Amino acid sequence: MNIILFDGEVRSQLLPLTYTRPVGNLRIGILTINEKWERTLNASVSYKTEEYLTPKFPMIVSSENILIHGGLCPDGKVEGEIEKLKLGERLVFEEKIIAVHIAENDMGNFFEGSYSFTKDVIYTDSILIIEHPWDLFAKNAEALEIDFARITNGRESQPISSTNTLIGNRVFLEEGAIVEGAILNSKSGPIYVGKEAEIMEGCLVRGGLALCEHAGLKMGAKIYGATTVGPHSKAGGEVNNSIIYAYSNKGHDGFIGNTVIGEWCNLGADTNTSNLKNNYAKVRVWEYDSGRFADTGLQFCGLIMGDHSKSGINTMFNTGTVIGVSANVFGGGFPRNFIPSFSWGGASGMIEFRYNKAAEVAQAMMGRRGLSYDEVEEGIVKTVFDNTAIYRKNLK
Repeated sequence: MNIILFDGEVRSQLLPLTYTRPVGNLRIGILTINEKWERTLNASVSYKTEEYLTPKFPMIVSSENILIHGGLCPDGKVEGEIEKLKLGERLVFEEKIIAVHIAENDMGNFFEGSYSFTKDVIYTDSILIIEHPWDLFAKNAEALEIDFARITNGRESQPISSTNTLIGNRVFLEEGAIVEGAILNSKSGPIYVGKEAEIMEGCLVRGGLALCEHAGLKMGAKIYGATTVGPHSKAGGEVNNSIIYAYSNKGHDGFIGNTVIGEWCNLGADTNTSNLKNNYAKVRVWEYDSGRFADTGLQFCGLIMGDHSKSGINTMFNTGTVIGVSANVFGGGFPRNFIPSFSWGGASGMIEFRYNKAAEVAQAMMGRRGLSYDEVEEGIVKTVFDNTAIYRKNLK
């Protein structure tokens, strides 16, 4: 079975996170969406995405292909209906195409919208699907429960040290995980600690929590679920219902809540996000797709930060702030609540963060982790720089 996750129209709704990855590579729960499908269907997964992303995220085509909506997550039910699809059939949920079974020669017509399917299979059960950035934290508890059950089924946790205080019994440690002197409350959600990950002494964790491989919670961190800390990332201070992607750092005191932080980001000490308006109104955030501020329908919504962005010490972000790729934000006061990619500055004003300088920062940060800012990564980020120039025209 050849599986392809396609971006579709939701890609533009999921910017800035999808500037640097396909929709199907987003992380929610413990795993990325592609990892969920690979485990569930026991098949390799590729992507139909933007051309500039294909050197890193290629599409592999077979004579017959199952194309799945990139934001759709397997939930124990929908994958069974997808596997039943016959050639020429599509699975439809509330007028959205969520999966198709199609021959290689017909894929071009499908993506152009001109292919005629032999049958529509209507799916009427609920689904777990990501269509907006705020869906990631809003649906993280559900995704984490599904992933935890899938990953731990039939397996035993590594021994949990007696130095910890356990409340509830839904804690799972992978090989090499280190947890000492922490309070772990798994009654409100499972706590998963990945390979070589560490929860340092004094941490207070109320699940659900996904601490992915080689990630860490710093001493005295206060974590409220449902929170995900991606591979090789660090979290400290207070974190509530947030997702931190791989290789990013929130290593110091400060609060983030109902927030998504991309890869290769760094939050300076005492960076704080507001996640609730003073008037308790529903939060509106900048939406690239519509070019205006959109109503999330949520009362709690903090920060959405694209890859490679940074904040200086004591930075404050207002409710519902959106920051693009490779922005550097610092200084006193609240900066604007939409900060374009490759911006430099804060509340007192912003200028363009020149690409060559941004590339130097990326090279230095990735080099510290033993990774290279290679031609593929550079090609993606440079394209984002060019494609986002329109948003920097009025910086001041």
